[in-house]
Parts: sequence; C-alpha cells; structure tokens
Amino acid sequence: MIRMASVRLLLPLVLVSLLPGCATFSRDGGFDQVASTVKAKTGKEIRWVKSEDERHALDERIAQLLQQPISVDDAVQIALLNNRGLQASYAELGISEADLVQAGRLPNPRFSMLRASRDGEYKIEQALTFNIFSLVTMPKATAIERRRFEQTQRQVSLEVLRLATATRKAYFSALAAAQSERYMQQVMRAAETSATLAQRMKQAGNWSTLDEAREQGFYADATLGASRARQASLQATEQLTRLMGLDHTHYTLPERMPDLPAHAEEAANLEQTALQQRIDVQMMKLQTEALAGQLGLTKTTRFINVLELGPARVLEGRRSDPYKNGVEISLEIPLFDWGSARVARAESTYMQAVNQLAQVAVEARSEVREGYGRYYTSYDIARQYRDSVVPIRQKIAEENQLRYNGMLVSVFDLLADARAQIASVNSYIEALRDFWLAQSDMEMALIGKPDFSTPASALTAQ
Repeated sequence: MIRMASVRLLLPLVLVSLLPGCATFSRDGGFDQVASTVKAKTGKEIRWVKSEDERHALDERIAQLLQQPISVDDAVQIALLNNRGLQASYAELGISEADLVQAGRLPNPRFSMLRASRDGEYKIEQALTFNIFSLVTMPKATAIERRRFEQTQRQVSLEVLRLATATRKAYFSALAAAQSERYMQQVMRAAETSATLAQRMKQAGNWSTLDEAREQGFYADATLGASRARQASLQATEQLTRLMGLDHTHYTLPERMPDLPAHAEEAANLEQTALQQRIDVQMMKLQTEALAGQLGLTKTTRFINVLELGPARVLEGRRSDPYKNGVEISLEIPLFDWGSARVARAESTYMQAVNQLAQVAVEARSEVREGYGRYYTSYDIARQYRDSVVPIRQKIAEENQLRYNGMLVSVFDLLADARAQIASVNSYIEALRDFWLAQSDMEMALIGKPDFSTPASALTAQ
C-alpha cells in the first residue's frame, strides 16, 4: 500500500473515467444496416419479428401474396419475411452487439478487506481498487469488437442474400418441373394411344408381334417418365415451400416459364466488381483487420494485463485509533508466463487470416468467371432450342400431318413424331430453366459465394 496526500482526488478521477465506458445498445441492434444492404441488392424488404403482433401482420401480408399465382419476386419476398431460419440468424446481431457493448465497459471495482485482532489490538485493511489498465486496452478492444460486429452484419446480410438466390432457383426449378410434368403426361397419352392401336392391329393380323411389342415398350417408358416427372415436380415444389417458410402448398404458380431475354448480358469488369462488392471478401478483410488489432492488443498486454489502483485505509492498534488513508496498487508479475505463447498464437492466427483473404479473392475472381460462362452458355443453348430445334420439330410435325392426310404415312409415324415434338419442347423448358438458374448464380457470384450445383437437373425426368 502506498500513502499519498492527494488520495481524495483519486476516487473522483476514477469515477469520471468510468463514464465514457458505459456503452449502450443501439435502437435497431444493427439490423437497419442489414436491411439496407438487402434492399440495395434485391429490392426486397426484411423484418426482424419480435412480437406476436408483428408476426400476425406479416402473416396477413403473406396471405395476400398467396391469393394469386406467385411470381419469382413474390416468392423471394415471402421467403425473406417468413423463413424462420432467417429470423433465427438475426439473433447473431444481438450476440455480437452485446460483445461490442461489453468491450466498451470497464470491469467492476474490487473491494478487499482484512481484519485481525489480538489482545485488544486490531489490524484492519480496506481497499477499493479499479483495473485502470483496462483504460489503456479499452480503445483497441472496442475497435476489435466493432469490426467483428460489422463482420456479423455482413454475415447476416450474406445469409439473407443466399436465401433469396436459393428461393429464385427453387422457384424456376418448381415451375419447370410442373411444366415438364404436363408435357410428360402428353407423351404418355400419345404412347398409350399408339400402344392400344398396335394391340388392335395385331389382333386383326395387320401388325407383327415385334412392332406391337415396340409400341408397348414406348408406352412403358413414357409411363415411367411421367412418374419421374411427377416425383421431380413434387420435390421441387416442396423445396420452394420450405424456403418460403410455409407449412402448406396452398399456392399456385404460373403455367409456363418466363421467356428468354432478347439478349444476354455483356461481361464488363466482372472480376473487379466482384472484388469490390462481394460480401465474403469484405468479411475476410474485416476479420483480418480485427486480428491485426488483436495482435497489437496481445503485444500490449504481453507482460502486464492487470493493473489495479484504488483508495485504501488501514487501522493498526486499538479500535478507537484513526485510520491511515492511502492508495493500493496491485499488478500481475510476469514470473512464469512472459506472454510469448499468446503472442505466437495471435501472430499465427493473423497470418492464417491473411492467406485466407488471398484465397477468397482468388476464388471470387474464378467464380465470377465461371458464373458468367455458365450464364452465357445456357443462354446460347436455350436460344438454339427456341430458334432452331423447336421450330424445326414443329415444321416436321406439320409436314407429317399433311402426309397423313394424304395417306402417305401411318398413324404410328404421326404418333411417334408427336412424341418427338413434345420431347423437344420439354428439352427447351429444361434449357430455359437452366438459364434462369445460371443467371441467379451469376448474380450471386457478384455478391457472395454461389452454389453452382443444379440438383433439379438430376431430378427432372428425361
């Protein structure tokens, strides 16, 4: 314990120093920044539901959107408002902000007391100490947690945007699967008609067993194809339903896919745009900056991380004797731990983040190139179906119809051609779906890591 004449000035100074450290929570918990980012990227709004009244209001709005065939924009808006997993992720904002507020507050003061007596003699020590070393580390600690809070905001924003992209892809997959199912039903009916006619002609002796079996085989394959298409449609619809957060499928989709755009978008500085706009790149930058600050803080507190100072008083002698006032200082002595392990760990963690940031940048450039390549190729394929394959199959069908009217081809040729024409239209639907999926992936590649997998292609009946 150290005695000082100015001890009365110490406590007011310490108490005043506590005032700036009393950090408070923000009104929105950091959610407004997330909402602004989502609005700028998608044009959609999000809500953080915190009461039953807010939930009821959203339920009414969603019910209104479901009263008519939902568009892709409606599906995305419903998902962003109604997905409960997204609501759960908003809690990360509160957790991160709590860490930020905590970093801006000084630790509570410590009160210590010693009382000993013998034969009427007393020794009483009382001290109220404050960890004043935290005043030195608080600015760095607060800056670190602020970067982490900003990183959490970007992480939540990225989760929202990923959900929006996943919903868009699920919407187009469900729409294409439903349309393909209808076409496969037409193929099955055409094959059934052909198989029934072949059976009758064989019974009349005008058709061979081989030809009749061939038509029956076509019918069996068409039946299996229709079943697979029905299964794919069910799975795609349920995937969309889950993403929208609905507990039912009481909604309708349009009858057909949206048309192919007149022109594909041109690539213009996509890589540079991705590096500037991608949220995962921004998150890694913030993480690297936070770890750099953490490294500096670790070096600052390498030898001393506890320094407590406060007023104290001591009584030695009889109980009626006056107290002796003074100041108590306590600090940690780096006798066994010189902090080298903590510094080495902080340095390794920082270098790890530096290399991870470089890798994220490499992946961002590659993914945006791949995304545009997929987009442009899928557009070209869909355009070929629209401008060449489907019109040619239509022309062949019209010519065969004329020949059938002139008794130049059989009804089986006409039915086989109808199956081929329907198959070409169905392939165009799949190509159109793949284009819209690729467009969604390309847009996602400009703001975050895309998911280039297309599970719908594996589910759609061929």
